[in-house]
Amino acid sequence: MEIYKEFKFEAAHRLINVPPTHKCARLHGHSYRVRVYLEGPLDPQIGWVMDFADLKHVCKPLIEQLDHSYLNDIEGLEQSTAERIAIWFWDRLKPSLPLLARIEVRETASSGAMYRGV
Repeated sequence: MEIYKEFKFEAAHRLINVPPTHKCARLHGHSYRVRVYLEGPLDPQIGWVMDFADLKHVCKPLIEQLDHSYLNDIEGLEQSTAERIAIWFWDRLKPSLPLLARIEVRETASSGAMYRGV
């Protein structure tokens, strides 16, 4: 069974390794949406993979760290593409969430990245 919980945060960034004429080289912001997916068996007694409240508790400090921030100032997000943000979440969540299956980061309604670990 696969479950997910979605979070959102607002943040600004710019891409530092693109040509200076690229629109993403300029400071801009996104309304990010992050989905954290877990995969595992249903607990036969309770009937869930994990309590969504427990999942929120694990993810909330990371969301709070990024919300209304300048992503380039955060270690590991100096080049804050959707792909790098997904990896950043994975690296910080996997130790606490052994059932972590994938991270989805959407920076717009039509653009994003999914990461399933290495």
